[in-house]
Amino acid sequence: MPLLNSDEILKILPTLFEINLTSDRVGVNIFRKLEKIFQFDNAFIYFANPDSLQLKYSYKSSLDLQTDSTYKINPNLKKFIFSCTGAMFDSNSDLVKLLRLDELEQNSYIISKILIKSTVFGIIILTKREADFYNNTDLEALDAASAILSYILKDMELSNVFKLQLKALKDGINEKNKAYKIIKDQNEKILEADKVKNEFLANISHELRTPLNSILGFADILGAKLYGDLNHKQDEYVNDIKISATHLLGMINEILDMSKIEANAMKIVKSRFWISRAIDEACNILQPLAQKKNIKINKAIQSDFEVFADYTKIQQIIYNLMSNAIKYSPENDEIEIAVVYDDKTYKIAIHDNGVGIDKKYHGKIFAKFVQLDSAYTKKESSTGLGLTITKELVELHGGKISLISEINNGSTFIVELPF
Repeated sequence: MPLLNSDEILKILPTLFEINLTSDRVGVNIFRKLEKIFQFDNAFIYFANPDSLQLKYSYKSSLDLQTDSTYKINPNLKKFIFSCTGAMFDSNSDLVKLLRLDELEQNSYIISKILIKSTVFGIIILTKREADFYNNTDLEALDAASAILSYILKDMELSNVFKLQLKALKDGINEKNKAYKIIKDQNEKILEADKVKNEFLANISHELRTPLNSILGFADILGAKLYGDLNHKQDEYVNDIKISATHLLGMINEILDMSKIEANAMKIVKSRFWISRAIDEACNILQPLAQKKNIKINKAIQSDFEVFADYTKIQQIIYNLMSNAIKYSPENDEIEIAVVYDDKTYKIAIHDNGVGIDKKYHGKIFAKFVQLDSAYTKKESSTGLGLTITKELVELHGGKISLISEINNGSTFIVELPF
């Protein structure tokens, strides 16, 4: 019989709801509440899985039973656990032997199901050394207690799940913060390395430009024959020096300009000037390169007009596109620079009859260091920065650049700029 009568039991049962679910001693607290109602020597709570029982809590047991130990159940025990209600049995039960409870040398066992909406998710077992100790009154009282404990244990399991999820979330946030810090540190190192690289390129470009300008200056003096005539071979070599030095200076300028662009240090200083002036000066600089390949430069300007822009940058845009046109055109050919305008914009189009550019490269050629994979273009040295810089200079002026080209059908670069 229970320690208490039915009225006393009804007073104690509601106190089960007062068990602290956040405590590490939930199992002990449950069994101590049950001790006020029942007499038992040992107590156990198992959670039911489809094919096994899992020990969750034990009380007063002398057995070396590990929490969360699992015991595989056969079909007969499965039917007993998941179908019938509470029961009383002795040490000869298969369930007692399966759970190693026969080692306790107990003779009376009482079991009640832990149910949630008619679904069994666990069992409570109480044991007593005396034989035939428990009766139907004990079973009814234990069923009443387990009905309350079912919801207590369910809430406790949900609480544990939430704790695990919260821990996982915190761990995830910590890992994310660590990863963010690593990425941030790496980005800072990359930016620092990039800054050092840009400073190095800027410095080395300045250092290289000084002797190159001297070479170009002396080549001009020799070519102008200020200190005496040159024979044909000497004149040819001086011209080659001038062309090579001009080409090398252009490459150095491209590297320096790219460094400025990446550092957001490229500025535009606008002034008013006639468009023909910028075109003529670019053509004059490129004339030796064109003469070497016997390429004729044709100018088609609708009519001369004034623009408000950065003179040096506009000249550089024209220079970069025309030098490419000369570079990739066959010998004894022609290139054309045409200028048209309307009320709001003016367009500068540079056309060549060279190797052309495959359509699959049209979206890539303005990227840094892109050089087309062509047997012809491999003969020409380049930094792969000219078109990138040209695009940046055009966009600094609020304009856009486009391309019309096909393989072996020449190329036309069109720069559209606002007045």
